[in-house]
Amino acid sequence: MNDILTTIVAHKMEEVAARKKINPQHYWEAQPYFEKQTISLKATLQHQAGIIAEYKRKSPSKGVINAEHTVEGTTKGYEKAGAVAVSVLTDEVFFGGSSEDFLKARQILTLPMLRKDFIIDPYQVYETKGLGADIMLLIAACLTPETCNELAEIAKKIGLEVLLEVHNSEELHSHLNPLVDFVGVNNRNLKTFAVDLNTSVTLATEIPATYIKISESGLQTAQDLRLLQNLGYKGFLIGESFMKTSAPAKALQELWQETIMKTKTNPHHKHAKF
Repeated sequence: MNDILTTIVAHKMEEVAARKKINPQHYWEAQPYFEKQTISLKATLQHQAGIIAEYKRKSPSKGVINAEHTVEGTTKGYEKAGAVAVSVLTDEVFFGGSSEDFLKARQILTLPMLRKDFIIDPYQVYETKGLGADIMLLIAACLTPETCNELAEIAKKIGLEVLLEVHNSEELHSHLNPLVDFVGVNNRNLKTFAVDLNTSVTLATEIPATYIKISESGLQTAQDLRLLQNLGYKGFLIGESFMKTSAPAKALQELWQETIMKTKTNPHHKHAKF
């Protein structure tokens, strides 16, 4: 299977092996953030819908998206603009992120933070908590159901909330387990990087009501968000459409204001609580 995800995971395995030698697991367990009380995104999304805003410099499919905006300025802007959480990429080779980016944002934000990376090894779970994350991403497409369950188990044990990312019905039914807090439907196929919003539409009814639904990738307009909120989605992970603008925080604020205004003027909307 020669695709982008396979390439990323192969490199990630080498990267993790190297990082274990530099900073073993006990290094992360000794970090001040490791003992920090998790800021719950689940508690927020149970009562209101919202945008999880992402800081993303580049991607394998688009190349450099934005090399100008700093992680501190952008993420603080997201917080002020009303994001319910902030996602920061820590993959360096393919997405231009870093652990340093995450730490810079963590030091200035009071919102829940999602570490966006390809988590394939228990070591990375401890690393994620040591970096100060509140939510850990598990991508079904690069994990067996058994490994997914093992990583979720460790995450819950050390206080992290778990976002399981799926791309189709098969991944949803094979990887979903009771330790998961959020089901994220990625509208971008990580093997081809093609985007289709219908992925979230199709899977909406298949996700059990006990899990909070989050839609990821390719979300552009208030119409997109209203459509998905009508289908029960509470979180919307958006990075690229904000990052490609000259003012990411302003783009977030305008999109959410439009979503709220249009939702409140629609008497048939069943999920109008913000």
